[in-house]
Amino acid sequence: MDALAGLLDGPRARGAFLLRMIMEPPWSVRIEDGAPLCLMCVTEGEAWIVPDTGEPVLLRPGDIAIARGPEPYTVAHAADAPPSARIGPDGTCTTLSGEPLAETMRLGVRTWGNAPDGGTTVLVGTYRMDGEVGRRLLDALPGVLHLPADVWNCPLMPFLDEEIARDEPGQSVVLDRVLDLLLIAGVRAWFSRPGARAPAWYRAMGDPVVGRALRLLQDDPAHPWTVASLAAKAGVSRAALARRFTELVGEPPMAYLTGWRLALAADLLRETDATVESVARQVGYGGAFALSAAFKRVRGVSPQEHRAGK
Repeated sequence: MDALAGLLDGPRARGAFLLRMIMEPPWSVRIEDGAPLCLMCVTEGEAWIVPDTGEPVLLRPGDIAIARGPEPYTVAHAADAPPSARIGPDGTCTTLSGEPLAETMRLGVRTWGNAPDGGTTVLVGTYRMDGEVGRRLLDALPGVLHLPADVWNCPLMPFLDEEIARDEPGQSVVLDRVLDLLLIAGVRAWFSRPGARAPAWYRAMGDPVVGRALRLLQDDPAHPWTVASLAAKAGVSRAALARRFTELVGEPPMAYLTGWRLALAADLLRETDATVESVARQVGYGGAFALSAAFKRVRGVSPQEHRAGK
């Protein structure tokens, strides 16, 4: 599994919520859905994202923003506009006093707003759940990531805007994939900026030796890797790989592999009904006992306790 693909592997499997919001000022929506990740693109007009902590962000046509949850924030026509609606868990929309708004503001297929010909259009894609694998990358992002149109050019946004209101067979699959690609393109563009603070392992993916070793570990975590076997695949000596890997990634190869295996195991435990024995073998442990010992040592809880949400 590629690092960026891992960002989406869990969330996409559990579904993303996608809509087009058409608004005419004044408007302000309080987002309190607890979602870990939300992508927003403005195709017409302007919109402000106002986090509870941090500076407001102005979105113009062609801009993209990625907001990290679960902290709440406000999206509005002006940075100081008081909220008049609230988006809660599972996408429920109400007034601030709790009166339902979903039907009142429905404007068509995947389209929601206060005016069908409003001057502002925002495409909103919300990932409702996240996983440990994706979190390894998301934790390096700011609360609100903003890419203005003049610093990146992505052809996916017009396509998504054109497709979002269609109601055809397989349309949800098409939209999910386009949304995923847009998110990946945005994250990649963010980390490609000069001075970007990408995780060490992400930067190391560009190294011809360490990058290959990382991909081998990520793509086949169940393989009984040793530093020697990894070095042979990467085409360098054991000592050279160990030294360069630790220098670029910040930890030795086997320590990285342990963290990767446990992140995968954590997601499998939460996302599937697979037994601990089955999960252990999928991620490279000899059995449930070995996985449980590693899980408890590194994460402080047993696999069963993690699955139960403890």
